[in-house]
Amino acid sequence: MTRARRRLLVSGTVQGLGFRPFIYRLAQRLGLAGWVRNTAAGVLIEVEGAAGDLAGFERFLHTQRPRHSRIVDCQRQDLCATGQQDFAILASDAGSGGALDMLPDLASCAPCLAEVFDPSDRRFHYPFTNCTACGPRYSILVGLPWDRPATSMAGFSMCAACQAEYDDPGDRRFHAQPNACPACGPQISLWDPSSRRRATRGDALQASLAALCAGRVLAVKGLGGFLLMVDARDAAAVARLRERKRRPHKPLALLIEGPEQVGRVAHAAAAERQLLEGPAAPICLLRSLPRNGLAANVAPGRSELGVMLPAFPLLHLLARGIGFPLVATSGNLSGEPLCIENDAAHERLAGIADLFLEHDRPILRPLDDAVVRVVAGAPQVLRRGRGYAPAPHSLAAELEPALAFGAQLKSCVAVAAGTRVVCSQELGELGSRRSLDLLARTVAELPRLSGIAPRRLVCDLHPDYASTRLAEQHARASGLPLHAVQHHLAHVASVMAEHGLQPPLLGVAWDGSGFGRDGSLWGGEFLELSTQGVRRCAHLRSFPLPGGELAVREPRRAALGLLWQAGLRGAELQAAAPTFLSGELQVLHRAMERGLNSPRCSSVGRLFDGWAALLGVCQRSSYEGQAACLLEALAEGADPQPASGWILRRAEHPWQIDFEPALRGLLADLQSGRPTPELASALQVGLVDVLLQVAQQLGHRQVVLSGGCFQNRSLLEGAVVRLRAAGFEPYWPQSLPPGDGGLAMGQLWAAQQEELCAWLSPDRS
Repeated sequence: MTRARRRLLVSGTVQGLGFRPFIYRLAQRLGLAGWVRNTAAGVLIEVEGAAGDLAGFERFLHTQRPRHSRIVDCQRQDLCATGQQDFAILASDAGSGGALDMLPDLASCAPCLAEVFDPSDRRFHYPFTNCTACGPRYSILVGLPWDRPATSMAGFSMCAACQAEYDDPGDRRFHAQPNACPACGPQISLWDPSSRRRATRGDALQASLAALCAGRVLAVKGLGGFLLMVDARDAAAVARLRERKRRPHKPLALLIEGPEQVGRVAHAAAAERQLLEGPAAPICLLRSLPRNGLAANVAPGRSELGVMLPAFPLLHLLARGIGFPLVATSGNLSGEPLCIENDAAHERLAGIADLFLEHDRPILRPLDDAVVRVVAGAPQVLRRGRGYAPAPHSLAAELEPALAFGAQLKSCVAVAAGTRVVCSQELGELGSRRSLDLLARTVAELPRLSGIAPRRLVCDLHPDYASTRLAEQHARASGLPLHAVQHHLAHVASVMAEHGLQPPLLGVAWDGSGFGRDGSLWGGEFLELSTQGVRRCAHLRSFPLPGGELAVREPRRAALGLLWQAGLRGAELQAAAPTFLSGELQVLHRAMERGLNSPRCSSVGRLFDGWAALLGVCQRSSYEGQAACLLEALAEGADPQPASGWILRRAEHPWQIDFEPALRGLLADLQSGRPTPELASALQVGLVDVLLQVAQQLGHRQVVLSGGCFQNRSLLEGAVVRLRAAGFEPYWPQSLPPGDGGLAMGQLWAAQQEELCAWLSPDRS
């Protein structure tokens, strides 16, 4: 028999999920000799044997690979046979560079959970049970290749039993890097706010369960950071948590034991159950059931609940041990990143948590729970976090290596090279020193971990974004060129990159606001993309925002700007805006007349805010998007209503969507006592009507829908249905958020398209 030898370099998502053990077992099965090792460029393999067996090895490599793996490339090189007779897993080689995919944290697998709840198993009730198919990955990653010394598990030496599993090719923990057990691994402990340890191990778990049953607020260190938990049935306990965290209205996520228990509080269709039970275990938005036993203040005014199943054994132990739904909300202060360190949690969550259930496995980066929903028949990521980041995206066209800095809200960083884009987790709002530090760390580590050396930098057009300022600092320090991409073009480009679209097309970008090319605030934009470039072909008629940034927190101010723009003055204006005192109204009226601290905007997001205030739904917001979310929930209580008064004025250049007739009709309907759910529904129908009008006038078959406003289920689904019925092909964000959390991907794509260059700023370095 003639022997042959072949070298294979496999890149993609091939480390951290048992790929080397799979290669070892496959080679053993086929009687092949050789070796496999992890490198920074991927998994390097040499196999030797009969030519037919080598061909079978390559075929099975692709068809029988581990469940969560993804092979992007497999480079092959024929070598001379050496006569080797055995097959081995060699020590990793960290010296060679490359582009290796990092793996997100994976929810506990069924075999591991069976051990956790088996009294006869040595891992019974062990909160850190995992194997090659599940457990922490990105949250504990120091660097690649994926080996225990390059994780935060480096400080835990395996006991003899765990080492035997790690060394056994027939064991599912063969080369499982976070492998541990009660004898050698991380442990939990319970602490009070005075930093006194109350209990450890099983006693800590039982004391935590007792505290939750007593209505106390428990801070729990999870996979990606701390969570704050209370009994979701106890309105008083929920109120205490809200008061202490200063989060009076924003919906709180729920942790529920399993699918059967989820079905008692919310409706979960098959696609939603698949998301809930999948390896990411995200928070899934589900329609709430009536009389579900939950406290009304869990999600006030909302028809949906954010529900997640436990993602790792400690949460399984809590959820099963408690037997009822738990509030599980982010353990942070407003505007700050998630707490990931025990000492920092005691400092920052003091006065919020009554007790702290901690563990001693270091978390290396904060990962909020991802948020998803099923909309228009497909999953849509609303917040990219644990379980999703930093899984890579594949593009249809190649990009030069680049780094994008994202925006100000829902900040996200991304790097790209070739057809591969790696997006960070959502970093939050860049309004605090801790958030800025997290942004800087992510900007530094994401290129390193992904093996991408940027040759250009990209940021938002807004000169005052913290991300823009950081990008400018990096450009000066590195000498790399920096380009700024207009906010709404980046929204549209993100969807184009995700779906592999090319011009010509119509991009519809509706959001709260973004810096426009004319210096005003945009947010109701229709962008026509062709092979010749970009044209702002239509937008919502602009109106003032009295008080500027204050109008974002007070929807009643957006309402006042809409009314003033529609020509209401004096007593008529006072009657339509009764929440303002007479003197206050006079001051704001003069400010709008003179353009003082009253920037003009064309924002659909602020339009939703103003409509919500006029309907009495929300005058002041305690969280971003509150007015729009409450308006969406209100509209779900009515059948879709025919809308009137929305006028597309084509004599203007760009065309303008005039809201004035619709606004005056709204005021008349309020006077006549028409039900507010009908009026909320009519707004969404009217916007879809005018969107369709613009699409029909321009005639481009492809229509992209993006921006934070398309988180509104009724708006998105209404637009998709109407567009498809009229013969258009609508596209919307699915694997990335429609809001600013998906902006970095669009920045990367737009900055390298020649036909869009006229819409980019010159080099700002």
